[in-house]
Amino acid sequence: MTATAAVRVPFHDLRDLHALDGLQEELDAAVLRVTRSGRYLLGPELEAFEEEFARYCGAGHCVGVGSGLDALELTLRALGVGEGDEVIVPGHTFVATWLAVSATGARPVPVEPEADSYLIDPARVAAAITPRTRAVMPVHTYGHPVDLDALDAVTAPRGIAVVEDAAQAHGARHRGRRIGSRYAAAFSFYPGKNLGALGDAGAVVTSDAGLAERIRLLRNYGSRVKYRHEEQGTNSRLDEIQAAALRVKLTRLDAWNARRRAVAAAYAEGLAGLPGITVPGVRPWAEPVWHQYVVRCADRDRLRAALTDAGVENLVHYPVAVHRSPAYAGTAHGPLPLSERLAAEVLSLPMGPQLTAKDVETVISAVRDATESSHD
Repeated sequence: MTATAAVRVPFHDLRDLHALDGLQEELDAAVLRVTRSGRYLLGPELEAFEEEFARYCGAGHCVGVGSGLDALELTLRALGVGEGDEVIVPGHTFVATWLAVSATGARPVPVEPEADSYLIDPARVAAAITPRTRAVMPVHTYGHPVDLDALDAVTAPRGIAVVEDAAQAHGARHRGRRIGSRYAAAFSFYPGKNLGALGDAGAVVTSDAGLAERIRLLRNYGSRVKYRHEEQGTNSRLDEIQAAALRVKLTRLDAWNARRRAVAAAYAEGLAGLPGITVPGVRPWAEPVWHQYVVRCADRDRLRAALTDAGVENLVHYPVAVHRSPAYAGTAHGPLPLSERLAAEVLSLPMGPQLTAKDVETVISAVRDATESSHD
């Protein structure tokens, strides 16, 4: 095949996802229900979704906002993070984690991942804490939980908040507890997430009633009562159509995550032992939800080209370490060799509940063929 060959396995096609089990019809009905209601913001659909998602996560409160980035930023603002403060972030993550910190006026302080995972290293977090550290923002990268107990041991004695970036971890469990059941977790409902809306959307889940109320204030122009503005807030509201769609998809989330785990298990078995390929591991206390299935390959570009030639779509999450991006050029950060190495080696294979057994076998065969031919 050539690089222009027809796609045999899409990376993640939402049309295929929405075709599962009558989902498209339910989504259509939910959207129509909202359009006919005449209520499009801060209405009953949002209220119901906030209650349902908080209960799902095992938390007391959920506050719907406009995006995952807004969820992170508003949580930091609600905690009083601002100019002169520092927030510890992963070196290996999507830029939104850093942008949320920068938007408050605080300084993101990057920390390297654990050597054998994609996750922020609690030991390095401890070494990065200074008198200016106000929060730590771990990311449950690719859907695998960070060791929150280890982070709490570092942060709790110092009174440092832990704000989880849970944009990829809907339904994941850490030592039996769902992500979101601790202090504060920010979720994205970008369409391609495990729980995705029909556009941008996000939420903060917390069991702190005071924090939830403050985020509700900030998301709505700093106002509890119309035209009475208690402080300088913003406009970041999860709208009724998105809330209605998310309510439909939430009923399927556990089944979808179970399917993702089955795909991940098949990949792990089918790709085990291939020269030059490192498959992701799972901590014994973790139940990941496999937002992405990310392998490492020293000759990634060659593997990508071979997969594309075979009709297997693939992506890189993420090809440039954040501290090396133009957005953060000139900022003072030390060397982050592990994060830079991951940026050069990671490769995301197709993942999602819409994949068939044939799709998975096609992906495995394409990776094996590419890897074995490179070592002939």
